[in-house]
This record gives sequence, structure tokens and C-alpha cells, in this order.
Amino acid sequence: MMKELRRVSLGILVLFGTLFASTTVIQVFQVDNLRVDPRNVRTLYDSYSAERGSIIVGTTSIAESLPSDDVYTYQRSYLGGGLYAPVTGFYSINHGLSGLESAMNDQLSGQSNAQFFDQVLALVTGTNPRGASIKLTVNAAIQQAARDALGDLTGAAIALDPKTGRILALVSTPSYDPNDLASHDADATAATYQSLLDSSNSPLDNRAIASTLYHPGSVFKLVVAAAALDSGAMTVNTIVPNPAKLLLPQSASSISNSGGGKCGKGDTVTLAEALQRSCNIPFAEIGLQLGESTIRDYAEKFGFGATVEIPMAATPSVYPSGMDDAQLMLSSFGQFDVRVSPLQIAMVTSAIANGGKLMKPTVIDSVLAPDLSPLTTFEASEYSVPISAETAQAMVQMMVNNVKSGVASNAAIRGVAVAGKTGTAENGDGQPYTLWFTGFAPAEDPRVVVVVVVENGGGLGLRGTGNGVAAPIARTIMKAVLSQ
Repeated sequence: MMKELRRVSLGILVLFGTLFASTTVIQVFQVDNLRVDPRNVRTLYDSYSAERGSIIVGTTSIAESLPSDDVYTYQRSYLGGGLYAPVTGFYSINHGLSGLESAMNDQLSGQSNAQFFDQVLALVTGTNPRGASIKLTVNAAIQQAARDALGDLTGAAIALDPKTGRILALVSTPSYDPNDLASHDADATAATYQSLLDSSNSPLDNRAIASTLYHPGSVFKLVVAAAALDSGAMTVNTIVPNPAKLLLPQSASSISNSGGGKCGKGDTVTLAEALQRSCNIPFAEIGLQLGESTIRDYAEKFGFGATVEIPMAATPSVYPSGMDDAQLMLSSFGQFDVRVSPLQIAMVTSAIANGGKLMKPTVIDSVLAPDLSPLTTFEASEYSVPISAETAQAMVQMMVNNVKSGVASNAAIRGVAVAGKTGTAENGDGQPYTLWFTGFAPAEDPRVVVVVVVENGGGLGLRGTGNGVAAPIARTIMKAVLSQ
């Protein structure tokens, strides 16, 4: 009898131990994750009874909570319609949270650890805690200039300070008005949300950092050139064969340069000339000589494969693995299965502009308590050092030559040394190109890195080029920064 009782007691003890462990995990270790989970509708409803913190650009609130005349007490309001939507995201009763509203929900709702004493005070006084406000690094004039420059095109633009990682503008087009999703009219928001999901232009996608990854085309040559120089495998004067057409190894397919002829007049080109003229065949040969592992090593130092949070999470960019020689050659000028976000290209370019040191990108300047005293303030932090200062200097000079006398000429600004690289990425037979520009100015002391990507050939089909469409947009954005 006692033996059976001991077994039952032991079983009950194990069950209580399991219950205790699971409860501890849920209540202690998972509490923050559960609180911000968009599926936690109860938390979302409760949060409408508190005054959510503002999102601020300069001295202007671009997202704030205003008193509501219904059961929810407050309603979220957004300034500028779709101008800041790629940054703020939306805060919706029906459809959860996105963008900064999601990434910084703890702070905006007043539930972060830094606001613990405010929560205790609210319990004692019987009042609802107010959320903290988020001040952004985004500059209103630069954001507007970038949005205007993209116009009706489908694409994205990022401007950031390479010395600090502060993002000055982040635009994705087409956009949407988050006010339409913040409405307390459930039927109206449901209809709006469904129409956004059904749209062929995917306005809910943040093309600057997430969802859509693009073929980089020739802007990826910056990674390959940096790897060639920094690894010591080549110098800017290393000679590479320059045929008009090249049959890929173990393949019936061949590759050619833009225009179909040689890249320049000679039978060979230097690495510097290959970058200046954006030669596909020489870069395919450079990539084959370097090998997949070397290029991968440098790509990962620049951030490929990593989830970068600004604090919204960016989709990791992809450098493929296990390639044969033909695939490696195609990937070396940004084709095959290389996929990137504009943020990733901005990170590559920023490291070059900043002497080889890559700073962690962010849109957060500070977190402010309800009385506007700072809870946390921005501090520039190093992400990695992918290349040496000497390699960066050589890359800068080659990129200056691209704008001065190469294939990125439409980014030129009178009286300013601009460094840049264009890309015109193929997407399959007969498909419009993806058009790129990445660069910085002034080249000798960079104040801004600008990346522009335009989908669907900029409406020009197969006639669109990075220099013709993306470079002028980037020039406009750079001028907006330099004029301040």
C-alpha cells in the first residue's frame, strides 16, 4: 500500500514540478514576447485605454494617440499619410501592429523595463501609465525629398550617415495611409486592409528593408571588388581578360557585357577599369579566381545572411552556397541567386564611405519619458569592420571615377565629388530590369550614403538603366542633404 502511495505522490510531484516550470517560463521568461505578440488581442485592447507615446521627427509628432469618443479611449493618428508609413507602420484594432509600432511596442505602450516605476506609480494612483515617445533620426526634409524623387515609381530609397549609422530617410513606394487602418470602424479597416493585400503593387511591403529582396546586379560588384583588394588577391591594376562574349564553364550558355561588345577597346582591362565601366565578363572572371568562400566571407562581414534590426527587422540578404563555376561567375556580377535589400547595399556602401568601418544602422535617436526626459539616447555602435582603410580608400577612388567618367554619370553634382555605382539587374527573359544606384557625397568627407532601387525598369521596360533612372533620384536626395 505504501509503495503505491509513494508512486502516486511522486507522480503528483512531477506534475506540480512541470506545472511550476511551465508557469515560470510563461510568466517570467516569455512575458515580454507574449505582451508584444500581435495575436494577443487582449493586450491590444487594454493598450487603447492608455495614452500611447508619440513617434517624433524633429519636433513634430508623426504618430500620436488622440482622445476617442468610443470605448477605446484613444485612437492612433498619423501625420503625412503614407510619407512615414514605411517607418511607423500601423497600430490597428483589427490587424495588429507593424513597423516601429510593433518593434517599439513595449516603450510606446509604457510596458518597458525602463518604465517600471511609472507602472508602479500608476497602480498606486489608479491611473493608466502613459507610453514613452520615440524620437527618430529621420530628417523631415530629406524624407520628403526622397519620396518626391521616387514619385509614382515602384521602389525604395534610403539615406543614412555612414559615420554614425543614423538613417535620415527611409522610403518605400507605393505606400499607404496608416490612418485608414487605425480607424475604430472595424468594417472600414477590414475593407481597406484587404484592398491593400489584394493590390498588385503590394503597398504594405517595406521595400527598403524587408519582404522584397532584389537581384543586385552590378552594385554587387562593390562586394566582389572589395574582396579582391582586401584579400590581397588583386590590386586595382590587376589585368583581367576582356572578351566580348564568354562561354560559361560546363554550360551551353554564354555571358556578355552591357552593349554586347568588349568592355573598353583592349583585350584586357584592369580591375579599376572593370568597375568604372561595370564590365560583366571581367567580374565573372574575378569572382571565379577569388572563389565562393572568399566572396562569402566578405559578404557576411558586410551583413549578408544576418537579420539586422533598425529596430524593425530587415530580411537577411542572400549570397548562395554550393555553386558550380558557372553559377559563381553569374553571381559575381549580381545575378544567379544573389538577393539583397536596399538596406544591405547601404551597409556595403557605408563601410566603404567610412574607411572600412560599418556602423549599425538605426532610425532611433532617443526614447523619451512622458515628461520628455530621456530614457535612452542614441549612441553610434560598430557593426563590423569588413575591409581595411586602404581597401576602402581604393574603392572610394574607383567609385568617384564611376560618376566622373564612368557609367554612373547622372549622379554628378556640380562642385561636389560624388562616389557611386549603378546596377541594371536582369530578372529573366523579357522581364523589366531592376534599376539601382548606390553612392555617397562628398566623397572626401561623406555626409550621406544614398541607395535607390526602382522596380519594373522604371516603366521603360528593357530600356531602363540604373544610370538613367535611379542615379538622378539619388542625386536629388544627396542634394537635399548637402543643402542643409
